[in-house]
Amino acid sequence: MKSYVQEICREIVKPSSETPHHLRTLRLSYLDQLVPSFYVPLLFFYKADELRGLTTFNHGQISQKLKQSLSSTLTSFHPLAGSIKDNTIVDSNDSGVEFVEARVNTQLMAAIRELDTENLKQYLPVDPTSGEERTLMVVQVTFFNCGGIAIGVCMPHQVADFASIMAFINTWAATCRGEAEHPSVSFNLASYFPPRDFPESDFWQSSSATNEKFVTKRFVFDEKKLGVLLESAASSVKNPTRVEVVSAFIWKQFRKMEPGKTFAAGHAVNLRPRTRPSHLLENVSGNCFVLKFAFAKTGKYEGVDEFHDLVSELRSTIRTVNDEYIQKSQGTGESSYLKDLFFTSPLVLKGDLELCGFSSWCGFPVYKVDYGWGCPFWFCTTALAAKNSTVLVDSKDGRGIEAWVNVKRDNVEMLETQVNLLSSFESCIQS
Repeated sequence: MKSYVQEICREIVKPSSETPHHLRTLRLSYLDQLVPSFYVPLLFFYKADELRGLTTFNHGQISQKLKQSLSSTLTSFHPLAGSIKDNTIVDSNDSGVEFVEARVNTQLMAAIRELDTENLKQYLPVDPTSGEERTLMVVQVTFFNCGGIAIGVCMPHQVADFASIMAFINTWAATCRGEAEHPSVSFNLASYFPPRDFPESDFWQSSSATNEKFVTKRFVFDEKKLGVLLESAASSVKNPTRVEVVSAFIWKQFRKMEPGKTFAAGHAVNLRPRTRPSHLLENVSGNCFVLKFAFAKTGKYEGVDEFHDLVSELRSTIRTVNDEYIQKSQGTGESSYLKDLFFTSPLVLKGDLELCGFSSWCGFPVYKVDYGWGCPFWFCTTALAAKNSTVLVDSKDGRGIEAWVNVKRDNVEMLETQVNLLSSFESCIQS
């Protein structure tokens, strides 16, 4: 039975100190400019813990502590309390972050068992698929009648990739639990990738605007399923990774579900660990990534592509993003990344190419985010705004992967069948 969340109050939390005048205007990098303006949804669920003070009797105190620590944290992450202007700058005007308190008359464990994205969305302060705009960042804390809580955060993708989001979340959590945290974060991504005057384009809108019905579903790849994929890929790819094989598997399924279309896999690639020297972009905040496109050799699906070929194609494509590629994408001159992007975008706009996008959040310490009441029992995302998109997250035990896939409603059953059949090697890998 679905439980409904009741909003208690809604207020604006501002930074605890004013942003200095010389920091008020932040230029967006061209990598930021290229990202569509939608919210990235995150949900952290915490079970009641009487010893740590997470009970039904102190919800007011918990809310106050979260707001005070959020206010303090925003002084170091001042762009998140500002507003975007003309797709070129962030005005760090200290306008603040919307903070919602809510309650739901159910047990936390019962809510988690209802793994429907429509149900999970009510623990967020805004529907990330609605296009509704609130403050740049929006937060909601939901109190369960068992004493547990959910912390939902909607972050603006146009100013933060997942690495930047986690830098903020970890700092906020450390501040809340009373630890002195001085984040080594810089907002100078535009110094490396200066903003550009891009012509009007419907490229990113085409990845989300559609008359067809899409739904985000969660698919769990446990150790057994991953073992099947890794063994199959290892026949021609040395030491394949979990992210590579799950991405290639889902890419293959998209191609099978839409046999009349050509699907490319667009994989987000974090630039920070790929630069030389390695510390150059290590602590930079913003969208410090590129989207690399992998193309199957046979084009339209003809039933002849081997799974390991797709893994190999993904790997070789991602590995082209090295220090030389990054350097050639910086500055104001010709950009290797823009050259790739401008080759792909006309094909998408003409309908000659479909994209299935992948973003890996694996390896980030999402299960160590402790606000003072212990680590989360479960972390997830929910409804995704971009069609044919997939977010990969480590399972709680660290050995599996949860894939959140935005897929046509009519194709959900087919994808579910293929994932469930992974134990049957011939059924879903080779076909």
